[in-house]
Amino acid sequence: MPYRNLQNKRAVVTGASSGIGWHLVQQLAAEGVSVIACARRAELLDDLSKQIQSKGGTCIPLVGDITSEACRQEIIDVADREFGGLDILVNNAGIGAMGRFDESAESRLRKVFEVNFFAIAEMIRVSLPRLKQGHSPLIVNMSSVLAHRATPLKSEYCASKFALHGFSDALRAELANDSIDLLLVSPSTTDSEFFDHAIEDTTGKNWKTRGAMPPSIVASKTIRAMKKGKHEIILTHGGRLIVWMDRLIPGIANRIMARYGQ
Repeated sequence: MPYRNLQNKRAVVTGASSGIGWHLVQQLAAEGVSVIACARRAELLDDLSKQIQSKGGTCIPLVGDITSEACRQEIIDVADREFGGLDILVNNAGIGAMGRFDESAESRLRKVFEVNFFAIAEMIRVSLPRLKQGHSPLIVNMSSVLAHRATPLKSEYCASKFALHGFSDALRAELANDSIDLLLVSPSTTDSEFFDHAIEDTTGKNWKTRGAMPPSIVASKTIRAMKKGKHEIILTHGGRLIVWMDRLIPGIANRIMARYGQ
């Protein structure tokens, strides 16, 4: 893929009020990208926008729930009105849930999929007419290494990310003739508010680890891949090891995961 110059591009980033999304907005703005930052927490979005504008960048805060059709349409309307179109869509918003599947309710599964899969698919759907008219258009789907190898106690989350992985692969092929690229980003554990904001955790485990990657690094690696025209990146050596274990020695990988889930 040819090198992508981000200067003067027009972007939307969901889940932008903290963590990976917050740093993606900051770093994209520093690259000269005009950004619509969408999330549910108005105060944090306003602070982010003011920081970027104080440095001469362009960031429009948009408060809303990405699972809402009205919110998704408002994002497109703002992009049309303020930027005259759209070049980059970054689907970063996501939620988690931890616990045994047989001890959970249907509502947990549906809520995880609403945010992690259906909202992303429908955000892409409503964005495609503008992206087809954009400059070097790109969709970035923030996924997880757990889209490659599932782990116990996160069954709903893993399933949603596997769905996003398959959808992204199919959509990349479908959109090739429209010259729309698609990048799938698969981080491992990130030092963010992800676990703090999980919709449910019945495990009693401490999910935060010392080796978690800072969200600023996830963002910088993502932007580097956007520039280079990558189709998919797995961000850590440990993540790549898990993927290759699953492919080459699945029996051993399964036994390790079974112990992990006790």
